[in-house]
Amino acid sequence: MSAQPILAALRGFHCEHTPSKSRVLALVHHREGPASLQAVLTCREPELAQQAVGILQQAISASAGAWKPEPLEKLCAQMPDAPASSLRSAARNALSGVWPMPPGSFLKWEQLTEDADDDGEEDNDADADSSASRTPDDARLADLAGPVIRVAVLREFHVHDPQAVLKTARGAGWEPLPSQSPESDDPQDIVGAVMWLGESGGEIDGADTVTEATQGMKLCLERGHEVADWSKKAVVADFGAGWQYSAAVRRGEQAKPSHKEKSPDFAALFETEAPHCEDPECEDDRCQWQLTPRTAELLYTELCVLADQAYDDSKELGDRTVVPDEQEGHWGVFSSLPKLTFAADLQWRRRFARAADDLASDLERGEWPEPTCTAEELALHLAIRGAGDRDIEGDAASDHGRLPNHWDDYDFDACSEVFFQDTDVLMLYNARFDGIEDPDGETNQYMSIGDLRAAAWFEPFLNVDARDPHRGFRR
Repeated sequence: MSAQPILAALRGFHCEHTPSKSRVLALVHHREGPASLQAVLTCREPELAQQAVGILQQAISASAGAWKPEPLEKLCAQMPDAPASSLRSAARNALSGVWPMPPGSFLKWEQLTEDADDDGEEDNDADADSSASRTPDDARLADLAGPVIRVAVLREFHVHDPQAVLKTARGAGWEPLPSQSPESDDPQDIVGAVMWLGESGGEIDGADTVTEATQGMKLCLERGHEVADWSKKAVVADFGAGWQYSAAVRRGEQAKPSHKEKSPDFAALFETEAPHCEDPECEDDRCQWQLTPRTAELLYTELCVLADQAYDDSKELGDRTVVPDEQEGHWGVFSSLPKLTFAADLQWRRRFARAADDLASDLERGEWPEPTCTAEELALHLAIRGAGDRDIEGDAASDHGRLPNHWDDYDFDACSEVFFQDTDVLMLYNARFDGIEDPDGETNQYMSIGDLRAAAWFEPFLNVDARDPHRGFRR
């Protein structure tokens, strides 16, 4: 799981002018690294850039109640939509005095050399039995030196009290599939309830175990076997009459979207036009940034993996409070959220998983992912960060590598700029802003942030279309 966002100290704004364009840059400092210049916006009129710097400088030093937004909005009205949106976002950061940065943005030379030395020491001292060296995440059967054993478990249940099963399952956090219609042979989704309860391996209230069997086999290349992650067909085990099951995702980082039998055709869903010129900062309408098939596919995969991990973690964690340093386990998804969510219950965590699913569904329909609530905003931030960290060097021969190339591929900075109305939710990671989530707080009201308390994370934003409240959960 990617590291949490970094909030750097904002020190000032500066202009950089060339004959063809002007850029506004933010000077930021970080206690663990050197000063850095971060791009804010680009425009063709140097006068507008200079005015932007003046307004942003005023925002940094503005005291409570002294900030006047009218000059900012007047200037934004003279700019194209993209730089105007960037200017508004920069003003909000200037008022807070911090600048959100991706993890790893600040490194000193000493840190780089120390990391290199540390890596060398780790390589020399690495345990020959470490799981990372024994079993690569993306290994196929032919890549593994030792035997690979598949274990399949079969359980059959006689449901003698359906209502007791449904009640128990709901109490454990299960929700029926929304697709179950009264005309189906399972309108109450008894199958889903039994699957939910049966994964624990224990007895089910309202059902008796009829069959419980386990089968193991050694996979063999000569017989056409393959590990489940790479198998082109469903994994089948023979128990007399025969049955089959779908393998669960083993490792989130390398997994394909597990809740889709076939990935969407991103080349068709996100057709792109060739750039009018080769200047990535050109403001010609024909040269505006595009969400490309490759970028969309990576975001989709990250959102699907995030949802699957959140569903898995929420089931195991239940209603317990997250303690990131606990010895029992590191809750990858939920320990990466702001600490005000650590005491959330099972249903809240399942709703967060569904938020990632909802954004993936936007992409599946060929639409840009549009956060409709705070939970979706944070899920999309995590997905963008994960996609940006993803190693794509070995994807040339994969389905992803066969997607068309485009100038805008993998521009996740642009994703962060255009997909969000603001970045207020990232302030929850900064201890300096503890309490800012309260809509009655003075700072919250002064910055017009709204309710960021965990209980309000799923409240729909008023300026977007809300999701179907009856859509249910995938798992």
